[in-house]
Amino acid sequence: MQYLARREHSRGELRQKLQPHVQEDEDLDAVLDELEKRNWLSDARAATQLVEAKRGRFGSQRIAHELRQRGIGEDMIAGALPGLKASELETARDVWQKKFGVQAEDAKEKAKQVRFMLSRGFPMDVIFKILTFSESED
Repeated sequence: MQYLARREHSRGELRQKLQPHVQEDEDLDAVLDELEKRNWLSDARAATQLVEAKRGRFGSQRIAHELRQRGIGEDMIAGALPGLKASELETARDVWQKKFGVQAEDAKEKAKQVRFMLSRGFPMDVIFKILTFSESED
């Protein structure tokens, strides 16, 4: 209950955290089923919370990766991605502006900006749109 009191967890994530504490005769799946039945544990809420927390700083690829790491099903991830992709260009532009704000002077600086944006989970096509857009502003 302490884990769930802090933030939403997916079933897979909570299972992983509780597994080391399970005794031989205890049934972890029954406990998780009961938590889901009482609506205290929800993969959908955990996915929504993660997406909302990360959407202003990270791209869809990174958020999808984090959802997979937390044990969220591919169907829920596929449902969340269209909403992320719709605002991804704007988010990437904001992240780039906050971090760099100025056009790259040379290839080395441009590569640095591309690597940073890739590490934030933005796809290459979005990154090139941002770098091209920033160059065309000048």
